[in-house]
Amino acid sequence: MCIREQNREYICSVVSDIVRRYDVDGLHIDDYFYPYPSPGCIIPDDREYRQYGNGISDRGDWRRYNVDLFIQQLHDSIVSVKPWVKFGVSPFGIYRNISSSPNGSNTKGLQNYDDLYADVLLWVNNGWVDYCVPQLYWQIGHPTADYETLLKWWNRNAGNRPLVIGEDVERTVNHADVNHPRSNQMPAKFKLRSQMNNVCGAVLWYAKTAVDNVGNYGGMLRNVYWKYPALQPLMPFIDAKAPDKVRKVKVLIINGKKVLFWSAPKAKRWHDEARKYVVYRFEHKEKIDIENPRYIVAITSETHLELPYETGKSKYVYVVTALDRLQNESKPVKKKIKL
Repeated sequence: MCIREQNREYICSVVSDIVRRYDVDGLHIDDYFYPYPSPGCIIPDDREYRQYGNGISDRGDWRRYNVDLFIQQLHDSIVSVKPWVKFGVSPFGIYRNISSSPNGSNTKGLQNYDDLYADVLLWVNNGWVDYCVPQLYWQIGHPTADYETLLKWWNRNAGNRPLVIGEDVERTVNHADVNHPRSNQMPAKFKLRSQMNNVCGAVLWYAKTAVDNVGNYGGMLRNVYWKYPALQPLMPFIDAKAPDKVRKVKVLIINGKKVLFWSAPKAKRWHDEARKYVVYRFEHKEKIDIENPRYIVAITSETHLELPYETGKSKYVYVVTALDRLQNESKPVKKKIKL
């Protein structure tokens, strides 16, 4: 057995064990495929290439073949245990430069395909990953890896999978907006991402910088950009069917407090099972619009929610929906309540 096959089998067995034993939502891996190039260092795989080359004449193609096998096997290992568990990859931000391929981006940096032997587009287009998070850690205007250029390139090549942008918080707040020098690049990047039809959001690197509020990044998230809760991007290629509606919605007085209760919908399979619930609140006679996240008051795994009591005369309409494992949302159930 080729050592690479042994590695694949071992990693996939560990991942299968994690997925089998724990109720995880997903399995995410970073960009460590073949080593990052280092001056004076070579990849010592002459013997393996001679012995296990499989007739592939180009060593780069052979290395990519090995990584492709691993990604496909890892995906299939997860799906065979729990088909609802998502598998995602966070690759280096440049797939290929235009100097290497007509389909490359107008950049001049390290390349996934040529330097790390990671054919990310093949994985996306073959459905071997459920989402992709390219690491676009550079600033708008970077001389060799411009953020805007790469964002638009990945948006064009997203395939049929959710695209989420890896964002470097420190570089974003430490560089001025090229068009508004008194501002950092946070507003410009959020605006650019909102204009991309295939971009579903951002993953922050690294979380501590947002928690520490470097450059007021965390404050702007809480008060402006991510002020309201949001549901996860849908993955209809795994499951597109929403669960049934919640049942028996009612209000009870518990220890002097009003509590909204509901019952889970009936389910026969994992596709139908409600895992969480969304509770919305609307003013009396206000239009019910569950597409607007500002009306969300809770996303919970419980089947009850304590309500804020006011004067007992204020009229509201509460709406409850059910979410399955893939965030498919049921039809709403309304309840008029006085608080």
